[in-house]
Amino acid sequence: MLKIKDLNVSINGKKILKGFNLEVNAGEVHAIMGPNGSGKSTLASVIAGRDIFTVDSGEVTYMGKNLLDMPPDERAKEGLFLGFQYPVEIPGVSMINFMRTAINEKRKHYGLEPLTGMEFMKLMEEKKKIVEIQSKLTNRSVNEGFSGGEKKKNEIFQMAFLEPKLAILDETDSGLDIDALKVVANGVNALKKPDNASVVITHYQRLLDYIVPDFVHVLYDGRIVKSGSKELAIELEEKGYEWIKKEAGINEKAESTE
Repeated sequence: MLKIKDLNVSINGKKILKGFNLEVNAGEVHAIMGPNGSGKSTLASVIAGRDIFTVDSGEVTYMGKNLLDMPPDERAKEGLFLGFQYPVEIPGVSMINFMRTAINEKRKHYGLEPLTGMEFMKLMEEKKKIVEIQSKLTNRSVNEGFSGGEKKKNEIFQMAFLEPKLAILDETDSGLDIDALKVVANGVNALKKPDNASVVITHYQRLLDYIVPDFVHVLYDGRIVKSGSKELAIELEEKGYEWIKKEAGINEKAESTE
């Protein structure tokens, strides 16, 4: 589904990702962990198509297509979803209008008729149950006045609605209390299918207590230095990232890259 080969990325001449490699297949959940400045959010932004970064070399293919040649809106229509670390507020744009436009643009891309008002509302009620989101939130402007937890729930609600083939969740657990974390994780788990995949980016092992990954990768100084099962995340929690630095033979101080 997603193949990244020897990806090198910089911003204003500063190298961020340095020979990054990753392959994600349908049905898989991958967790990417790493300390601040390792390049995690940069990776998510490059996959989503943010143009503030320069791809110096490397390949990124998605569903057999060159992802780097696709504009951000086409990536979204093709089933790529990015859950933001800090979801933005969009004053004056109601959640209902926002989601109806998004779902119908995706349907148009695949040659399908737009949903009628009744069809849309029925679908919205079904998806709201997945993340236990309240009607008072969907009746407001996008994220306007939402708490941190409400914004993250809203991200997973959008994910449920759009049913992406590949979801990139950038530190979805950031700022969540344990109850909100469980709701968000349950939503992600409920959306897992054999024909889709997720990449979960996080600092901490606690999220992986609820979203169980098939693979855990440690990103350090712009490249993956170790991969393993969920047990690797537990080991990181116990030993910290300095242990990984020593094991990978990294002697120099990693530069801040995010």
